[in-house]
Amino acid sequence: MVICTTLTNGKRHDFRLFKESGVRIHPKIKTLTDTGYQGIGKIHANSELPKKKTKKNPLTKEDKLKNRELSSERVLNENVIGMIKRFKIISDRYRNRRKRFGLRFNLISAIYNMELAE
Repeated sequence: MVICTTLTNGKRHDFRLFKESGVRIHPKIKTLTDTGYQGIGKIHANSELPKKKTKKNPLTKEDKLKNRELSSERVLNENVIGMIKRFKIISDRYRNRRKRFGLRFNLISAIYNMELAE
């Protein structure tokens, strides 16, 4: 299910936007994020993100297996993002009034949620 929390114009990192929005997630809800959300553990304790490799510390087989399991769970999130991108509102440059972008995005989210209910 898609829930639109906040929008901004221009390029802004997703995690920064999440922090500035003030949205809080219930502690019992598990979040699966990508590596762009490094530090979400300080805000939300019940979160999982893949381990990153560094030049000095390559990933072990257990780390690779854990990352693969996380990505197989996260693929559902990526499929939803792909479905919304089919409407071209977030994949292309938005050329209409910015004032109505939030309204249109929420309508697209509602259409997607309605398709899920069927």
